[in-house]
Amino acid sequence: MTRSAKWRSLACVLLAVTAMRSESRGQEMSGAFYGSVPHAAFSVVAEVRAKPGREAELRAATLPLIGLVRSDPKNLVYFLQEDRESNGHFIFFEVFASEADFEAHNAQPYVKEWFAKLPDLALGGVQAMKMTVLSERNE
Repeated sequence: MTRSAKWRSLACVLLAVTAMRSESRGQEMSGAFYGSVPHAAFSVVAEVRAKPGREAELRAATLPLIGLVRSDPKNLVYFLQEDRESNGHFIFFEVFASEADFEAHNAQPYVKEWFAKLPDLALGGVQAMKMTVLSERNE
């Protein structure tokens, strides 16, 4: 499977999980109500890989983002995942109501500080796919 196909597959799975959760009575997880994810919300699936030997450092720099991003009132859904077969390979899944909300999130000092660490810790920075959340309304 090509890298692009893997990304698309991962994105589809993550969006399907989010959609299923939103249909199950707006379940709460760390303050996010999945039932409140609006149609056409702005989502991002991003990937970052640690430089060889820097996996633990990248993990340590990245883990605090979970609480920080989830506490951002503009963030609707946030998952940080690590590849079980490749330590230091992280996938982010984020949902915001709009691209403007996402850009405001990226302007936060803690996000800028994290990005500033990447040249030393990560291979090639962050690769991201910007997407639109769809719903049954098909607007």
